Amino acid sequence: MATQNPISALPSPAHPMANPGYGKRGAPDQGPLRRDSFAHLPLRARYLAGFIDALPEHAAMDAKTLAKAQPLYGQAAVRSALNELSAAGHLRRVRRLSDTGSVDGTTRWVFHTYWSRTTRSDEWWARFLEGDVPEPETAGVPQAPERSDAYRRLAQLGLRDPRLTLSAADCAALEAAAAEWLAREPDPQIFTQAMTAGLPGVVHSARAFVASRLRDKLPPERARHAAAPAPARRTLMECTDCGRPGRPEALPGGLCRECR
Repeated sequence: MATQNPISALPSPAHPMANPGYGKRGAPDQGPLRRDSFAHLPLRARYLAGFIDALPEHAAMDAKTLAKAQPLYGQAAVRSALNELSAAGHLRRVRRLSDTGSVDGTTRWVFHTYWSRTTRSDEWWARFLEGDVPEPETAGVPQAPERSDAYRRLAQLGLRDPRLTLSAADCAALEAAAAEWLAREPDPQIFTQAMTAGLPGVVHSARAFVASRLRDKLPPERARHAAAPAPARRTLMECTDCGRPGRPEALPGGLCRECR
């Protein structure tokens, strides 16, 4: 059975894509794909890891679709393999409040499955889902230059919505304006919401669009002693198996207590 090398488990070009805003999302700072990238996993999870890794962004990641898209494993086996990948630190399922729901007063969620070919700890996933993208964990890789919080917040906008993906030059050019914005309102969730809410269908220039929002939505200066109210939580991790939402610390390995 040709499953020893997960790199050979390539998906069909016709693999279904999820609805816009849903599906597979790549985690940052992943190491390069190697022959032994998934050698630490059981055979079934190793095969599925190679298959998932080759899927494009926003590919459908539910167990039913993955079972139909590859020839070896049925839906129950795929669900078990997804649990193994989650426990090993390769995968987390999350739900986020949709910006479109705020327009008509409804509560709508979008669902992502974040994938990392590099194994991640529970603490890494918790920091990432809070909006703090950690430094690369791959041993032997030179550390990137230290970036300001404003630069990192700009760079992360593309994770929230690919229409606002900025280049390194764009982030550097907008860094000072973003720093002024965050000095007045330091909460990263409010910043991200202000930049990404109500986007037009097509953003022709992410840099010009973000520059305009940084200028037009600049918060007023506040008294330094005024305490900002705690923002509503917009991101929840989900149990990989049953989908129960919860705080990251309540879902070690991406699994709830019952599913573990």
